[in-house]
Amino acid sequence: MATSDLLLRGPRHRPLKRETLPAGQYSPLLSLALISPLLALLGLAFIYPVGQLLARSFFVPDFQFSEYLKIFDEPLYLRVLWRTIKLASIVTAFCLVLGYPVAYAIARARRRWSTIAMACVLVPLWTSVLVRSYAWIILLQRNGIINTALMDIGITSGPLRLIYTEGAVVVAMTHVLLPFMILPIFASLRSIPNELSQAAHNLGASSWTAFLRVTLPLSLPGVFAGSLMTFIVALGFYITPALVGGPSTLLMATLIGQQMTVLLDWPFAGALSALLLVTTLTLAGIARKMFAINRGFANAD
Repeated sequence: MATSDLLLRGPRHRPLKRETLPAGQYSPLLSLALISPLLALLGLAFIYPVGQLLARSFFVPDFQFSEYLKIFDEPLYLRVLWRTIKLASIVTAFCLVLGYPVAYAIARARRRWSTIAMACVLVPLWTSVLVRSYAWIILLQRNGIINTALMDIGITSGPLRLIYTEGAVVVAMTHVLLPFMILPIFASLRSIPNELSQAAHNLGASSWTAFLRVTLPLSLPGVFAGSLMTFIVALGFYITPALVGGPSTLLMATLIGQQMTVLLDWPFAGALSALLLVTTLTLAGIARKMFAINRGFANAD
C-alpha cells in the first residue's frame, strides 16, 4: 500500500469498547428499576401475607392487644417459646461441633476429594425435608432399624422409646440443618491462605497452636454466619418437629400451624408469629453485637 494512501486514510481506528459503570455510579432511578422485580416478588410473597397476619392479631373486635395478653396469661405458650429457643440452640451447637471438622477437612483436602466431599454435603439439600424426616421415623420407631439392631446385639431386651422425644427432634433437625453450617465455614476456611499456617509453623508454632491462633480466628465470620443461619432456620422449623416430635416437644412453628389449620384462630396465630419474629430479630441482633465486640477484642490483641 502506498504511503500516500495511508496519509489519505489517516490512522486506523480501533473499535470502541463498551464501558460499564461501577455499581456506585448508577443513578438511584436505574438502581430502583433493576431491583424492582425482586422487590415486587418479596412484597407479594412475604411482606403482604405477613402484614395481613399481623394486622389480624391487632385489629380484633373486642380489644386491640387481647391476643397478645392471652400469650402471657397462659404459661404454656411461653414454655413452648422457651423450648423452641432451647432446642434451636442445642441443634446449632451440634451442627457447629459436627460441621466445623467436616468443613475443615473439605477445605484442606485435595481438589478431587474436596469436590466429592462437597457433593456429599450438597446432595441432601436436593432431597425433600419431608423425605428425610420420614427416614428418621423409620429409623427411630418402635420396630425400626435402630431398636431391632440393639435387641439383636443384646444391648436392650425390648424396644426403646426413641421417636417422639426431644432427642429425636434434635438428631433429625441436626441432620437436616448441618449443610447450612458446613457451607459458610467451608467458604471462610477456603479463603484463608495456606501461607499463614506455614508461617506460624516456621516461627515454631505447633499444628494445634497454629490452628487456635491463626485458622480459628480467621474462620470466625463463617462460624458466625453458619451459626446464625442454622439458629434462625431452627427457630421456625416446622416439618421435622411435627413429624418426629410429639406433644411434649411442641415448638412455636407447630403451635402456630395448629392455631391456623385446626383451631382456625388466625388472630392468635398472628400474635404468636409476631412474638416469634420479635424473638428471632432480638436474638440475631444480640448475636451480631457480641460477634462485633469479640472481633474488636481480637483486633486489639
